[in-house]
Amino acid sequence: MPPAGPRGVDCVFCQISSGRIPSYKLHESDLAMVFLDAFPSARGHCLVAPRSHHERLQDMPYGTGADMLGMAARAVSAIEEKLGCDTLVALHNGRGAGQLVPHAHLHLIPRRAGDGAGAVHSMFPEPARLDPKEAEDLSAALAWE
Repeated sequence: MPPAGPRGVDCVFCQISSGRIPSYKLHESDLAMVFLDAFPSARGHCLVAPRSHHERLQDMPYGTGADMLGMAARAVSAIEEKLGCDTLVALHNGRGAGQLVPHAHLHLIPRRAGDGAGAVHSMFPEPARLDPKEAEDLSAALAWE
């Protein structure tokens, strides 16, 4: 198992990874793990997290992120097949984006029509509107080689 990293001592997910805090793990590899959320938004709400400490998505090595995404896909298949639902897959990247635990993780939340939760777009009452020039400038500023 990879080392917990600099925050490993006080990071709840690092403690789950090392077994110091019990959890209901569905699956784990050398790089990532999927387990039931201790404070679920819905029955079957799971988290997928790297076993080593990485606070944000861009902090993780490529292989760790790839393993997490592959594990998430398999977990979503199990959730949807066993619970008869659809699944919201979400990642809060940083405190301003709603991340409560500073350890990168994906939420896999079972969803059903009429469950009272809206689409991601419902989080923002007014959509951002860009004219073509702004969209062109923004895409140029955010692009990389």
